[in-house]
Amino acid sequence: ARYASALYKGELKGAAKAKKAVLGTFGDLIPFADPYWYQKQKSPYYTESHRAFRDQVRKFTDTYLTPYVAEWDETGIYDKKLHQQAYDAGILGAVWPKEWGGTPPPGMDAFHDLILYDELARCGAGGILMAIFFSMSIALPPILSVGTDALKEKVARPVIRGEKILSLAVTEPYVGSDVAALRTTARREGDFFIVNGEKKFITSGTRAHYFTTAVRTGGPGMGGVSLLLIEADMPGVTIRRQKTQGWWISGTAYLAFEDVKVPVSNLIGKLNGGFRPIMHNFNHERFALAAMSNRYARLCLEDSITYGRQRNTFGKRLVDHQVIRHKLADMAQKIEATHALLEQLAFQMCQPDCDQNVIAGPIALLKVQATKTFELCAREASQILGGASYIRGGKGARVERLYREVRVNAIGGGSEEILLDLAMRQAKLYPQCKRESLPVGTSSGCGRRAGADKEELVALDFDQS
Repeated sequence: ARYASALYKGELKGAAKAKKAVLGTFGDLIPFADPYWYQKQKSPYYTESHRAFRDQVRKFTDTYLTPYVAEWDETGIYDKKLHQQAYDAGILGAVWPKEWGGTPPPGMDAFHDLILYDELARCGAGGILMAIFFSMSIALPPILSVGTDALKEKVARPVIRGEKILSLAVTEPYVGSDVAALRTTARREGDFFIVNGEKKFITSGTRAHYFTTAVRTGGPGMGGVSLLLIEADMPGVTIRRQKTQGWWISGTAYLAFEDVKVPVSNLIGKLNGGFRPIMHNFNHERFALAAMSNRYARLCLEDSITYGRQRNTFGKRLVDHQVIRHKLADMAQKIEATHALLEQLAFQMCQPDCDQNVIAGPIALLKVQATKTFELCAREASQILGGASYIRGGKGARVERLYREVRVNAIGGGSEEILLDLAMRQAKLYPQCKRESLPVGTSSGCGRRAGADKEELVALDFDQS
């Protein structure tokens, strides 16, 4: 810098124009490290509100998340002030209604939602996102959609403001995808429900103040499922941490309920009407998981390119070897295709007449595509970085951590197998036929049992877990 004035001779023709073009872009300018529209490419989807929100989330991520996730991942502990910091920055409350403390950006829509999870995932540690943002995003919607105003006032406002933590408790030791078969019971006794049972793989469970809990209050099947708000400090609630392959910061927990007395006023929605709110919740959960998984894939590609530019083998850079360039091209192609599908479905979700039942199948396919893309990119990045990606630290630390998170993304929110089957069932591959012409209990060839009652048919449409 001390010799700059003496050495300066002017600028090459066109240099100012090129500099201006770079300044008009956003991000680190590493190829494929950000979505196309960050680099001045045209898109019909994004407004100034989206761009401002992108800048806002990136600033928060770069300031409060990325510098610390390696330490948090190792210890499994993060600063509790992060919830409040996220709310003060306008991030934690971004997708929630103003009337309950939300801080949505102007014109809030599904593309803001996409930007939120995509940009947050740049920190490269899914566990912290699950702990701060994601657990509430899957546990709060049923309360807001079918809960009483008293429950909303009690839970929604403090959770949205980062003062309390809310988790969803549905999965059980013997029940995962088959939500309608859950075993945790809630028996009515006067003004209370007496709850007994167990829940497993509960994200943020070790830190939660409240649980949106699926229980059986009626007979077998989906028609006997209700939702209760269970408070962590109620007598009879036992919580223990589960050690996981990835998401070390998430506070994943095992819950046990032994004669827990839950006030009837803590019923979320109608008695025996809890199945539908759970199922509707899955669409957004899978969309968000897909957005995060695709960004994790981008991080793997970004680290592969950065390392490949620096590492020399056999007299040339890694990126100068054709076999490595082909790996990078395969990663980039799948990431960009997945992002295009994310945008396509975000656009559908923005429509006033968007049918959550109809869009469930395409979202299921999106999540599978995103997690398979993430899995491929994590593997290829590990191959490109070699031993560096096997060490918890150094240049390959992020790839090492993300590799451990591949499986939970492929399983959580509905495994790939469940989602592929859901998409094909909703696609109605079989010809339409009349159930009335077949004996009750026989197969119609349409994937539905002849003579099935209305509740069974709804269960076939909604069983997405």
